[in-house]
Amino acid sequence: MKLHRTLYLKLLLAYLLFFLLSFIMISSINSRMILNDLTRTRAEALYRESRLVATLYGNEIYRGGTARENALEQLTAIDTYISAEIRIIDANGRQVLDSRSSGTPVFEDFDPGSIGSYYLVSDFYGTYDEDHLSVFYPITGKYQIRGYVVIQIPMSDLYASRDRLLNISYLTMLFMYLLSLLVLVVFTYAVYIPVRRITTAAEEYARGHYDYDPAVNGRDEIGYLAGTLYYMASEIGRSEDNQKKFIANVSHDFRSPLTSIRGYLTAMLDGTIPPEMHEKYLQVVLNETDRLTKLTNGLLELNSLNTKGIVLTISDFDINSVIRQICETFDVLCSEKKISIELILSGEHLFVSADMGKIQQVVANLVDNAIKFSHSNSIIKIETTEKGDKVFVSVKDSGIGIPSDAQKLVFDRFYKTDLSRGKDKKGTGLGLAITKEIIQAHNQNINVISTEGVGSEFIFTLARSKDPETGIS
Repeated sequence: MKLHRTLYLKLLLAYLLFFLLSFIMISSINSRMILNDLTRTRAEALYRESRLVATLYGNEIYRGGTARENALEQLTAIDTYISAEIRIIDANGRQVLDSRSSGTPVFEDFDPGSIGSYYLVSDFYGTYDEDHLSVFYPITGKYQIRGYVVIQIPMSDLYASRDRLLNISYLTMLFMYLLSLLVLVVFTYAVYIPVRRITTAAEEYARGHYDYDPAVNGRDEIGYLAGTLYYMASEIGRSEDNQKKFIANVSHDFRSPLTSIRGYLTAMLDGTIPPEMHEKYLQVVLNETDRLTKLTNGLLELNSLNTKGIVLTISDFDINSVIRQICETFDVLCSEKKISIELILSGEHLFVSADMGKIQQVVANLVDNAIKFSHSNSIIKIETTEKGDKVFVSVKDSGIGIPSDAQKLVFDRFYKTDLSRGKDKKGTGLGLAITKEIIQAHNQNINVISTEGVGSEFIFTLARSKDPETGIS
């Protein structure tokens, strides 16, 4: 959480820094650029006016008399029109005319040729208390410069224009930042807060609290991520619960036969069981050791499937024949429980391409389960059907069934339903997990259809044989 808060703080600081830098840029660099552009534009306009004045009235000024008075009237009129002071200064720096005063000051340092431009920003040789924009245009006569038309406006006018444009820029910037602030708010609620909740959830899951809900509701990528994380945690939690149940089951299954073995052996040693009955109880002890061996082998096989995978030896064989042979091995058990097995097989022979030994184990596991959970005087149906390039094998019983909420868990490793505990006293909860591993190793599927109290049906698929010698195309 601390990391994400720091990241969000960095984002806010970056946002504020960007705002500050933008303000500085507008108030300094942009201000200078606007002022320069306004100055150049206004200077060009005044330059055109000064050229017009020099062309129309320049020579009239130097004639004196009425012509000069008329020229002064025209300069005054132009001054009023363009709001700019107009001066006529001779080549020696003496003022000849001024549209706003009658004085004739001399500007000793006046030398437009040394400026290097047609305009100048200054107090015009100490004439003004503030800077003015002064534009020069020469008055020529007889192929020589007789004087200059100088048009001047205060820079405060340009400063005011610049400030108006800057105000527009500031308002635009403020509007943009308000919009970006809105984006930041949306980002906070749409991204940052959900990510923070996901981070909190991850920390809770790391502590083992797998039922913690990040409470991120959305259909975007973040919502999908939160849902996936929550689902993953739920699966991990369920896996841990299953492992705990598995350990409890295995511990129970190991403890029961060990207790029996110890009890019988102790009774034989202390004389509680007379010697003539030792053979009977030694057989019981032998059966219990067989049970422990079966449990141990199942654990070792499942561990081998998890770590190394399944090495298959694929061959073409008759699945119908395999089913008949396996059913024969359960004749005694079926007789004891008064259960009959009904075979509904597709034809006399049905060839598949698979690992024969592994598929025999699958069929045996499913038939054993069906017998184990079937009621007395019931029927187990085993059926094979062909659909396209697949063969479907079904093992259906009329037993206790599987609760709907447990059907998706029966193939999980380490799982054993509560309903099965009364009947599956020798089971380990590994048979169906191994069965699923084998079927998936063949790139096939296995499913269960069950109704509690009615029975269960397990269906798995196999690839049909394509060997022409089998008669299957």
